[in-house]
Amino acid sequence: MVAETGVITTEHHHGSHQHLIAAFPWRSVPDAVESVDAIVVPTIHHPRRLAQAARLASALGCVLVTLHSHQWSSARVAARLMPPDVRFVAIDIDDVRRLNLPDFSTTALLRATRFARTADLSAKRNTGLILARLMGWGRIVFLDDDIAVGSHEDVGRTAALLNAYDAVGMHIGGFPDNSVVCHAHKRTGGQQDSFVGGGALAVETTRNPSFFPNVYNDDWFYLLDETSLRRLAVTGTVRQREYDPFDRPARARDQEFGDVLAEGVYWILDGAGGGPIKETVTDPQHWAGFLRKRRIFIEDVLCRVRRLPAAQRPVARAMEASLLAALGRLATIEPSLCVDYINAWVEDRRRWADHLVTIPQLFDTAASVKWLAKGSTPPLRWQCSVRSNA
Repeated sequence: MVAETGVITTEHHHGSHQHLIAAFPWRSVPDAVESVDAIVVPTIHHPRRLAQAARLASALGCVLVTLHSHQWSSARVAARLMPPDVRFVAIDIDDVRRLNLPDFSTTALLRATRFARTADLSAKRNTGLILARLMGWGRIVFLDDDIAVGSHEDVGRTAALLNAYDAVGMHIGGFPDNSVVCHAHKRTGGQQDSFVGGGALAVETTRNPSFFPNVYNDDWFYLLDETSLRRLAVTGTVRQREYDPFDRPARARDQEFGDVLAEGVYWILDGAGGGPIKETVTDPQHWAGFLRKRRIFIEDVLCRVRRLPAAQRPVARAMEASLLAALGRLATIEPSLCVDYINAWVEDRRRWADHLVTIPQLFDTAASVKWLAKGSTPPLRWQCSVRSNA
């Protein structure tokens, strides 16, 4: 139901999943500091955006891996701009079909449908995981190029928790790390938190394998196993660069399927799904009910947007267009598709684990980058100042 204030209750939307993190609250600071083997930055922007990550890698004495795509970003330009004291590997990812990744069922399920995703972020993150195996890196940190880390000591403390946890996130402050719909919810008075995300995430690469599916909220799925949340902690703080989430309605439309899937699974983890996750998450009735909740939630946010004062009308119009785009996409999502996707994801987790077994430890950059491309395709373009893991 809708509260008198017009703000949707937790009956239809959970504005926070922080209680799922059974480890450290983000304000806790562990005493120990551990080394990091590599910082992995997937990027589509000009390599100038890598300056902060380069300084961080230099301070930590670790390798900086940058994975480039599109016209504004390239390994060649990145190499030219790297400070001389930074050990780096810069790789062009111009066609994800060339990458030596499994043929994921989750991708095949959405191929040639309105839900197919053309972004290469998940492929880059999976490539970072594979490169870590090839080079023998046990601790890596995923860092988006719009994230600023307070200090390298924060990263060292984050890495220290990987002795006990599979992944450790850093709390993203500054501009909220939310979907478009949740940005609108927050701006119109809703209670909305941010959860752990791949934008600032330290992972342990040698145990409990997981992968990033090609869907919005791929990082939320990386943090799951087939029954629950993997061992996860949060510490430290980073800041995300501000952007306009309502600059194009297509952003909200493209996020909606992944937002539904992730929020629908985490709804069960929150204890509101009515049964164990393994049984409930593949129950069409769960998804039918959750899709109804999602529609009521977005419609309530839309009503609040339409009640904004006249002074806010320009941004309100952009918010309204984005919410209508999300509702349009939501109307096309069937419970059966959600069930099929979750079943495909479970299958892909096993496929990923089998794939990792085939990855050799080469400890050599040239041989490792060569392995990243399928044997039937041309090699990837790359630049580096690191020849081996010695």
